Amino acid sequence: MSWETFKQAAALQEPQEVPVGLIVDSPWLPGHAGIDTRDYFLLPDRWFEINKGLLSRFPDAVWVPGFWVEYGMAAEPSGFGVRMHFHDNRPPSVAPVVTDLDFWADVKPANPHEDGLMPLVLRLYALAEERLQAEGLGIRMVCARGPMTIASWLMGVMPLMEGVATNPQAVSRVLEAVTTTIIGWLHAQLDTLRSPEGIMLLDDLVGMVSKRHYENLVHPHLRRIFDEFDGLLRVYHNDTPCRHLLAGLTEANFDVFNFSHEVDIAEVKAIMGHRVALMGNVPPLDVGVRGTADDVAQWAHSCLEKAAPGGGMILSFGGGVSPGTPAENIDALIKAAHDWSAQC
Repeated sequence: MSWETFKQAAALQEPQEVPVGLIVDSPWLPGHAGIDTRDYFLLPDRWFEINKGLLSRFPDAVWVPGFWVEYGMAAEPSGFGVRMHFHDNRPPSVAPVVTDLDFWADVKPANPHEDGLMPLVLRLYALAEERLQAEGLGIRMVCARGPMTIASWLMGVMPLMEGVATNPQAVSRVLEAVTTTIIGWLHAQLDTLRSPEGIMLLDDLVGMVSKRHYENLVHPHLRRIFDEFDGLLRVYHNDTPCRHLLAGLTEANFDVFNFSHEVDIAEVKAIMGHRVALMGNVPPLDVGVRGTADDVAQWAHSCLEKAAPGGGMILSFGGGVSPGTPAENIDALIKAAHDWSAQC
């Protein structure tokens, strides 16, 4: 029922109960389960048990994407040859080998079936899907990092942002190759699933560009990706405060927007209108990790009062579930949605 409610809200409807959707991956899950992060990646049985355990521990939450096979942010940039570092208590870190924009301007798209960690992800998805289908379950969504984020891992954030201002033609060529890779990567993942229903794109770096640079340089690539998967549920995550881009992002053709708690949800709803479902926006760190259950409930009720009437609302943190988020604070978020919906 939770997933069906999530889809109703994503379609801008007003279900009987506001769904709670939470983005979870390797920053939070290994610590939540008390396992070495490297073992989370290396031991498929433990990975499976940890992700499946969420369904019984938090039965009223929608896990986005759910059973996410990922190596932090390393999967896509690994296909282009970046340097990766693995750690026991956090996701892999990624560092560029070449920081020269001109070098990357001639890059060719990566092949998700052969390059970097992507073929391993595809194989793990296929194995997990087979196992889940045998238990009457399945994987509904797949994910990719967005073009600006991936480009930043190839050359570094500063060279990329400097190039946006001084050499947009070269940056556009990089983004073209990366976008082609992303589309192929999402298709490759979807092809491993029996009944895929959605995709999620994550790109915080978009929020760092000006409105002009977004419209001229970034928007065409985001739009190309989301247009490619028209008909599927499309979630866009960007928790960099980007009030100046909200109107433009509305035209990128995604269905659900997960955004920063630093932008008030009422303001986001006013700007984006009833065209995009909103997924947010309780502060993930100051409240989700450091706050009490009562703090979470208070913030959640405030968000619901501002954005739930009229539909198109998914209660969540303003970003992914942060490392160290206690289970009782997730319980409080879910209870807040129950209580608010029961009163309406």
